[in-house]
Amino acid sequence: MAPMMGGMGFGTEVIYSFVIILSSLMIYFATKELYELSSYKGIKYFRLAFLFFAIAYFFRSFIKFVMFYFGIGDMRYFQHDIFFGIATLIIFSYFSSMAIFYLLQSVLYKKINGKMIYIFHLLAFILSLIILVSRNPSTIILVNTLLLAVVFIAYFFAHKNSKKNSLSVIYGLLAIFWTVNFLDIIIPNFFQSFQLLIYLVSICIFLVILYKVLRKVGAN
Repeated sequence: MAPMMGGMGFGTEVIYSFVIILSSLMIYFATKELYELSSYKGIKYFRLAFLFFAIAYFFRSFIKFVMFYFGIGDMRYFQHDIFFGIATLIIFSYFSSMAIFYLLQSVLYKKINGKMIYIFHLLAFILSLIILVSRNPSTIILVNTLLLAVVFIAYFFAHKNSKKNSLSVIYGLLAIFWTVNFLDIIIPNFFQSFQLLIYLVSICIFLVILYKVLRKVGAN
C-alpha cells in the first residue's frame, strides 16, 4: 500500500499554487501591450514561459489533489488505472519543461534559430514520457539536473561578454526552484523538511519578477 501524502496540507498547496498561477498570469497579461507595441521576440518567449508556468502549476495542484484524494504519498505509487493522475503527470511534465525552454529561448532568441522551439517541444514531450515510464527518483533527478545544467550553460555563454542583467540571478533561482518543485511532485518526501521554505522562496521569486515587470510596464 502506498504511503499517505505527507508534507504540507492540501489547503497550503492550493494557496501556494494560486499565488504562483496568479503571478504568472499577471506577468503574461501585463506584458501583452508591451509585446504588441515592440514585437520584441524576447518578450514573446518570456510571456509564453509564464503562461506555461501557470498551466503547469494548475496541473501540479491537480496532481496534488489526486494524491490527497487517493491517499498517495509518492508518484511512484500511481497506478495506471488512475487515468487522470497519469494523464496529468504527462501534461505537467510537458508544460514544466516547456516553461523552462521558453525562458531559455527568451534570452537566447538572437543566438539560436527560431525553429529551435520545435525541438524544445519535442524534447519536452520525450522528457515527459521518460518521467512517466520510469517514475524512478534517480532518473527524474538526472533528467531535471541535465535540463537545469543546459539552462545555466546556455545562459552563461549567452551573457559571458555582456553586462550583468538584474534578472540573471532571478532566472537562475527560478530554474533551480522550479526543478525542486518538480521533484516535490514526484517524490514529495525528498524535501519535506524544507517544503515550507521552498514554497516561500518560490513565491518570492515570482513576486520579484512580477514587480519588475509591472515597474517596467508602468515606466513605458
